[in-house]
Amino acid sequence: MQNITSPYRNQSSTDEIDLAVLFGALIDGKWIIAGLTLGFALLGMTYAILATPIYQANALIQIEEKSGGLAGMSELSDVFGAPSKAVTEIELLKSRAVIGQAVTNLKLHTLSAPNYFPIFGEWAARRFQPEFAGELALPWFGLVEYAWGGEELEIFQLNVPAAYLDTPLTLVAGAHDYFSLYDGNDEQLLAGQVGQQVEQNGFKVQIAKLQARPGTRFTVVRNRLLNTIMHFQNELDASERAKDSGIISLALQHADHQHAIQVLDEVSRLYVRQNVERNSAEAAQSLQFLREQLPQVRSELERYEQALNDFQMSSRSVDISIETQSVLSQIIELDTLISEQELKRTELQRRFTGEHPSYQILLEQTQQLQRQRNELSKKVDELPETQQELLRLSRDVAVTTEVYTAMLNRSQELDVLRAGTVGNVRIIDAADASVSRPVKPRKTIVTILATLFGGFLGVALVLVRQMNNRGVENPEIIEQLGLPVYAAIPFSKDQEHLEKQLRSGRAAQRDTLVLALKNPADLAVESLRRLRTSLHFAHAEALNNVLMISGPSPSVGKSFVAVNLASTMAQAGQKVLLIDGDMRKGYLNKIFRLPARDGLSDLLTARIDIDTAIQRTEIDSLDLIARGRIPPNPSELLMHENFRRFLREIDDRYDLIVIDTPPVLAVTDASIIGREAGISLLVTRFGQNSAKEIEAAKRCFEQDDIQLKGAIFNAVIKKSSAYGYSQYGHYFYEYKSERA
Repeated sequence: MQNITSPYRNQSSTDEIDLAVLFGALIDGKWIIAGLTLGFALLGMTYAILATPIYQANALIQIEEKSGGLAGMSELSDVFGAPSKAVTEIELLKSRAVIGQAVTNLKLHTLSAPNYFPIFGEWAARRFQPEFAGELALPWFGLVEYAWGGEELEIFQLNVPAAYLDTPLTLVAGAHDYFSLYDGNDEQLLAGQVGQQVEQNGFKVQIAKLQARPGTRFTVVRNRLLNTIMHFQNELDASERAKDSGIISLALQHADHQHAIQVLDEVSRLYVRQNVERNSAEAAQSLQFLREQLPQVRSELERYEQALNDFQMSSRSVDISIETQSVLSQIIELDTLISEQELKRTELQRRFTGEHPSYQILLEQTQQLQRQRNELSKKVDELPETQQELLRLSRDVAVTTEVYTAMLNRSQELDVLRAGTVGNVRIIDAADASVSRPVKPRKTIVTILATLFGGFLGVALVLVRQMNNRGVENPEIIEQLGLPVYAAIPFSKDQEHLEKQLRSGRAAQRDTLVLALKNPADLAVESLRRLRTSLHFAHAEALNNVLMISGPSPSVGKSFVAVNLASTMAQAGQKVLLIDGDMRKGYLNKIFRLPARDGLSDLLTARIDIDTAIQRTEIDSLDLIARGRIPPNPSELLMHENFRRFLREIDDRYDLIVIDTPPVLAVTDASIIGREAGISLLVTRFGQNSAKEIEAAKRCFEQDDIQLKGAIFNAVIKKSSAYGYSQYGHYFYEYKSERA
């Protein structure tokens, strides 16, 4: 038998990723990528337009140096890297004491919102510009249950049972300022009129304002106070502008800029008031301590003055020497400092433990002053006894006077501070928001990101589809399996249209369903003509003129190849018999619009003779034997001697006998017929049959001692990712005569 040389070169297999194939897959999937990119870009633009804009209100608060307590106390709190004042103040600002009071004052735990039409209803309501107060937008499509613009609901009071906390309820506007409240099951909870307090079933509701058409629905909910506080603690952004700057920046985002400004203003006001109250309380505490100490210091001062006068009168000495005066001044200064340190230590004991760093530093400073005092005491011991006593008494009077005066002045300052309304924080910039520049959504960024995501998704989809596509797209892979590829038949849109007509049964009676007749110039038909030429030389050495056509799996195009190859053979002047060897699902008779009865199965069971089984087709020199009645045992019929006798009888009548068989991996019919065929061909479909399927089909034939002549690569699609196609696809030219 003559061997036909395949036009395709072998290529060594490789497990490496072929970048050219991946790049080709991207080119092949360009419409998928472009479609997804454009689709997501449009979605991004739509979202950017329809999404509710979010505005941000901002405020600035300054923290000043705190003036409170005894002199020098504030310096002690900064020792050893004490926490930043701003960090402490931010935590106080976001505390439940401040946020909770703001939530209660503004009734932030009571929410209400109109029900808008899904997707674009809120956008339509935002675009509505009323020409007069109280004007409502006309409802679209007559849907009055939705809000379309101008609707308002102001709730003065909403108390619900514990079971309904955090549960959305529906308020429906009625005529003449009446309203009704419903639960999630549309069961009415109460009904009332605007302005009146309604109490029923554990609910207490008072509506301050309701502006809506009768039937318009609102969603209202009473949230738990703690949940609302925690929500605003998370939503409120508070940060220090720069390290140790003492400037706190506040920000709050909300769809209603007026609401954001109102909340931020209330939080700022409550924080400043709380700071004033806190400073006033600290001043009152320090003032109480000083007032407790003043009588004792005053009593000591009077006692020291009396002792000094008594000594001067008894010793008749009123003058202090220059040397004694110098020592006295130093001692007075040190004793004054030591006394102030003792007062600080006493106040710190009321606020901190003995292990606090500020307390320990104060002790160290006091000990250092005491050491200096002891050194001066040695100088005093060298003075005359009279001068020593005079110095001691004068020192006691002077030091006590200094301490008493300082305490008296400080008590007056604290009294003023306690009664005042000024704290150490102040609002620099009141809350405000830019209405023209919402912070969300960022339309340009959203559109760009959506476009990029669509492109990325498209690329990923194409690459994943390429990686998961196990179907052979390169004829060289088939040849590596030991099957020469006789022909690569390009995909035909005309054939696809004919198959749709065949399945639907809508083809006109006069229209042919054979592609070789419908469009003889089709590239698929031209490829079959080349196959016809190759087979012409192969038949010279074949055992007989029987040509079997099979495939690994269904829907690979066996019947298409068989019909159109037989048609081109007949058109070339050969007498051809086409046999539908698929007695289970054969449909060749439908292509030629002939009956399926009196076919191969009937012939093999001896119900009819050969002449009765043969039917004439619309193509001269082409006859058909249909599948006949569907038998229960097709394989057994083919194995019977009747089948071999039938082939011998018709062998001399025809130049070529083409048998279309079922898939070899599904049933054994093809292997049985292949034993009687001179030439056997395997039809594989581009991108559908995997290399394993083709190899398994080849192995099935080899196990039955059937040598496949080669393969037909059907329905080839021109793809940049198909490496092998680039080596033969450019041979697919359309070459036909031009009409005058």
